[in-house]
Amino acid sequence: MPTFRRIEIPASGIEELEAEARPEGYNFLDRLLHDWRSGENRFDQPGEIFLGAFDNDVLIAVGGLNRDPFVGDPSIGRIRRVYVRSAWRNKGVGRALVTALIDHARCHFSGLRLRAENPAAARLYERLGFLPIDDPHATHSLHLATVVPGTNPTPPA
Repeated sequence: MPTFRRIEIPASGIEELEAEARPEGYNFLDRLLHDWRSGENRFDQPGEIFLGAFDNDVLIAVGGLNRDPFVGDPSIGRIRRVYVRSAWRNKGVGRALVTALIDHARCHFSGLRLRAENPAAARLYERLGFLPIDDPHATHSLHLATVVPGTNPTPPA
């Protein structure tokens, strides 16, 4: 299993992730780098974090946690910019990364929201307890009091 640690841009290996993501149609890493360089979003506000997943010091995945900019409630966080390199998908890396973000969020936020980029991502988030929502700015939400850290709950029926 990979190791997770807080990272900042520029991080060794982030360009490789960006280069792999772009042809897959995931442009949010371009946005991540733009926002970081401009100072618009560096995941440095209270409760925020940007994590990298490493396999033998090779960056294989990233993901961040912000205050949700689409709601006026500072107790709601947003999981953003989650990307796992293709060679490490379906091996539990994404699940472990998102679980680490949820566990961190538990100390700072009462709920989380996110936008799933594709059906596979939606399934992952739903297996972790997120529920689909009808909102123009998010596809899923999670009330943190309903999930035990590091677990894989079954969403309520």
